[in-house]
Amino acid sequence: MNNENPVKPSDLETARKIRSACIKAAREGFNNASMSGLCSEGAMEAAISAIQQIDLEKTLKENPS
Repeated sequence: MNNENPVKPSDLETARKIRSACIKAAREGFNNASMSGLCSEGAMEAAISAIQQIDLEKTLKENPS
C-alpha cells in the first residue's frame, strides 16, 4: 500500500458502493440467465453484461455518503 497518497474515506465508500452494485448485478444476471436455460458460459456472459449496464450515477445517488 502506498502511504504517500492515502485513499480518502469518501473514495473508499464510493468504491464499496460500486463493488456492491457489481456483485448484485452479476448475481441477478447469472441467475436470470441460468433460469432461462443458458449454459454456464452464457450465464457468465449475461452476468458481465449486467455489470456493464449498471447506471453508476443512479447507484451513487441512491446511496449517498
